Amino acid sequence: MFDLDRFIADCREAIAQDSSHKSVREVVARAVADHASVIKALGEPTKAGLVPLYRSPELTILNLAWGPLMTLQPHDHRMWACIGIYGGREDNIFWRRIAEGDGHRIEAAGAKALGTGDCTVLGKDIIHSVTNPIPRLTGAIHVYGGDFFAAHRSEWDPETLEEGPYDSAKVMQRFEDSNAMLAHR
Repeated sequence: MFDLDRFIADCREAIAQDSSHKSVREVVARAVADHASVIKALGEPTKAGLVPLYRSPELTILNLAWGPLMTLQPHDHRMWACIGIYGGREDNIFWRRIAEGDGHRIEAAGAKALGTGDCTVLGKDIIHSVTNPIPRLTGAIHVYGGDFFAAHRSEWDPETLEEGPYDSAKVMQRFEDSNAMLAHR
């Protein structure tokens, strides 16, 4: 049975032993393998958004719900991330910087689809965009190797693929826009 306090303690203990994502991945994978238990503990997502479950300078844990057909533009975290899906699907496109002009553009370099029960890690230098390709909410636990909210990050314009500063207000607006569309269904 998924217990949030135990999960947080296990994640904290994992990074105390190894500050990389390796030990945390085991904790997250174990949790989402019993996805029904995670839903029972956290609740079925009812709207798009992100809820901080734990935050410290070394670790951030989020309960994240992607809205139906929601897409988030390419961005980086500048810290490792571990993603576990407990309901629905999350498609990631991975991007790499290209040597063109000022070097602030990117090109697609790969992709990975995550479904219920799947877990993956992203290295600290990964740039990715995220899409929920299904017409219902997707629930995920995202664990980051640092303070997700304090990190200086970048995002890339979805049309020009040019780099700019990460705009958290714009990202939060994407979640609200998704909720507005969900309410009109």
